[in-house]
Amino acid sequence: MTNRGWRIAAASTIGTSHIKNGMACQDNHACRVMQDASGESVVVLVASDGAGSASRADEGSFCACCTIIDAVEAFLARGNKVVDLGLDEARNWIEMVQQAIALQAKNDGAVPRDYACTVLVAVVADEAAAFLQIGDGAIVATDETGEWTWIHWPQRGDYANTTYFTTEDGAVEQMEFNLIRRPIDDVALFTDGIEALVLHYATKTVHSPFFDSMFAPVWASKADEIDKTLSTALDRYLKSPKVCERTDDDKTLILASRRQPASEPEVAVL
Repeated sequence: MTNRGWRIAAASTIGTSHIKNGMACQDNHACRVMQDASGESVVVLVASDGAGSASRADEGSFCACCTIIDAVEAFLARGNKVVDLGLDEARNWIEMVQQAIALQAKNDGAVPRDYACTVLVAVVADEAAAFLQIGDGAIVATDETGEWTWIHWPQRGDYANTTYFTTEDGAVEQMEFNLIRRPIDDVALFTDGIEALVLHYATKTVHSPFFDSMFAPVWASKADEIDKTLSTALDRYLKSPKVCERTDDDKTLILASRRQPASEPEVAVL
């Protein structure tokens, strides 16, 4: 398999139920390709879903995405590499999100719970990748054989249709973290709005045909980092009746790859 630079397609779209109720899209995402001190490329992908019951959830998810991007950038600027990332540092990033939200709440005359949101993070370098998650949604990547596998299964709360949020007491301990010491060429992040389309709950497996088809245009992309054309097409796909008939929630999907296929695939998905 030959590799080239990271190509990314990403979109966050409002759900039909939020349109009906006059609500904003509460999902946000952020993607950036950075370099560590040795010049190695590091792709940072963040997705966040604001709690439907939180009055400022869209602001919370935006704040979470921006804070994580800044935290990773500062981590790498101190001379660290992804392989150096451990649980304590990852928990520190979540504490930084909590502090940023607490400050925004104070300035707005609100409380942190008003900004409740989940967070999914992938930080991928050449020979190692770190993943962390609080809440539902999931991160999917290719394993050593090229098959799709989930990194962390969506977190569920104590009651039906509930999950955990970064603003909660104990969120730092609730965070799941995984450092994988091998190359990863393909990774996807998604919020719970499309979980039912891409995961098999009964068997706790990934619906591989979905990712094979959705990644085909990314593999063929000639873009450098963010592919704006593909991202626009992805946004259109997530808003399509085909998707909205199955889910009325906000939806975020990030597709990132540095893989170059052996031959150009037939692309007709997005």
